[in-house]
Amino acid sequence: MSQISQSSFLRFLLVGGSATLFHYTIMAALIYFQNITAGVASATGYTLSIFYNYYANAHFTFGGSHSHARSLPRFLFTALVGLGINQIVLLQGINFSMPIVIAQLIGTATVLIWNYLVNATWTFSRRDFQ
Repeated sequence: MSQISQSSFLRFLLVGGSATLFHYTIMAALIYFQNITAGVASATGYTLSIFYNYYANAHFTFGGSHSHARSLPRFLFTALVGLGINQIVLLQGINFSMPIVIAQLIGTATVLIWNYLVNATWTFSRRDFQ
């Protein structure tokens, strides 16, 4: 059974926003307190936020007893495809002379919809965990 609903979408937005804040906080702390380069700090924050994002979505957004052996690889695959979608949208926007900020916002919105729909219907689908 799919877990698409208004309430799960709102929780998904909350988790995504907090994961972004988590990512940026880790990045800033590593840059300012450890003198780590921005690229490495960002990659570290992003990587750690993926695992926070997974845990929060598994328990808060789609609340359940999920088989982590099944849902975690699905979540990571979905995130990787989402990264690819973001890159395609961003670069195509730039190719069409769109301002980078606008292209990134469109990419983010596209990936948000992708991630939510795939995670609600596949990654954390209840039919797989009954």
